[in-house]
Amino acid sequence: MIKLYNTLSKKKEFFRPLKDKRVGFYSCGPTVYWYAHIGNLRTYIFNDLLKRVLEFNGYKVKHIMNLTDVGHLTSDADEGEDKMEKAAKKEKKTAWQIARFYTQAFKKNLKVLNIKEPNKWVKATDHIKEQIALIKILEEKGFAYRIKDGIYFDTSKIKNYGKLAGLKKESLKAGARVKITEGKKNITDFALWKFSPKEIKRQMEWDSPWGTGFPGWHTECVAMAKKYLDLPFDIHTGAIDLIPTHHTNEIAQVQAAFNKELANFWLHGEHLILKTGKMAKSEGSIILINDLIEKGINPLAFRYLCLQTHYRSKLNFSWKSLESAQNALNNFYEKIAEIKSDITLFRRSLQIYYEYQKKFLEYINDDLNIPKTLVLIWDLIKNKKMPSQEKYKLLLEFDKVLGLDLDKIKKIEIPAEIKKLTKKREEFRKEKKWREADRTRKEIEKLGFKIEDTGKGPIIKK
Repeated sequence: MIKLYNTLSKKKEFFRPLKDKRVGFYSCGPTVYWYAHIGNLRTYIFNDLLKRVLEFNGYKVKHIMNLTDVGHLTSDADEGEDKMEKAAKKEKKTAWQIARFYTQAFKKNLKVLNIKEPNKWVKATDHIKEQIALIKILEEKGFAYRIKDGIYFDTSKIKNYGKLAGLKKESLKAGARVKITEGKKNITDFALWKFSPKEIKRQMEWDSPWGTGFPGWHTECVAMAKKYLDLPFDIHTGAIDLIPTHHTNEIAQVQAAFNKELANFWLHGEHLILKTGKMAKSEGSIILINDLIEKGINPLAFRYLCLQTHYRSKLNFSWKSLESAQNALNNFYEKIAEIKSDITLFRRSLQIYYEYQKKFLEYINDDLNIPKTLVLIWDLIKNKKMPSQEKYKLLLEFDKVLGLDLDKIKKIEIPAEIKKLTKKREEFRKEKKWREADRTRKEIEKLGFKIEDTGKGPIIKK
């Protein structure tokens, strides 16, 4: 069975889906006002690993991911500009064009990182009706009140508000978490519906029972999760910084409106850290996938870097660590190609085969301990008792979780010219003509191959 660290209980628990072998999985997606940086994308690699581990265990996963294309303001205090409208002004485009462009950019990032797309993408702007319906229920049950700039949720009416984050409302002070908005009853109260400013015509606004405006950021996920997964569902994920506000406020709305839990398991990925602190668009300290590609780095080297650190641990990023990950991945691919090229006759070694299978399953089912599986895989590669064909079969099986495209690695084909030069070099070496042997080696390297001298003779590598 799979054990997962549940943020709600603050401990590892055995995962049991609500419906046998079927998993309802909701992951918070991006606000599509600009490119996702590699810190953001680490979270989606974590989501992908979780989904792959569930599928590896035979579960059928229904995965929903939202695209926030309205309502996410520049301040956690429900103040400031809508990020979509702000980006539209900056780029002299419509907010709808901004959403479309950066949604496609995000999907391209997922593709180059081998991240599986969700079963269904859901956009906030496509579910205004559902969000209005949710706010109506909250209002009818006495959890909503009106102030000058919108309709707000009264968190004082939820007894255990903040349980996900371990927050205690009485210990919070104005400005400790967010700046208090004039008219709010409690500093933790949040906007359900914001009114459009009278002096400004917004591009994204809708009629509602309370006036023209747009939904608050925390409402969309509840409305969409209920529609596509029902309540409660099995797993909700996101980055760790969503715990104190966004995820806490999602839970509060579901408890208030439906007297239910939103999800049984909550999992959160830690930050990617630069020397200057966590990567953040607001700080201008960001690195994009395209920056990696421009430096000649395989995006899957970044995926490999992420695999080396547990999802609940901070990942300290540097260009040096990424370069090391690229070298390790290249070495990994080289070893796979050698294994694939080995023509050793197939012989059975079932006991060793099943031992590796068992350990791999044990590690991934221990709260996605992927770093430990990498150690296991390198041990498998080096194991001389294991026939190449069985190694290759196991590696492809394990790659269903790792997502490193091992099935695309081609068998090493040594051109006749390289074989001829290698033979010529060996003759020079036997005759102790070291200068000529070295010149021949350099000629081989210019043609894209290298020679590794071993006790059993030279080995040709790509």
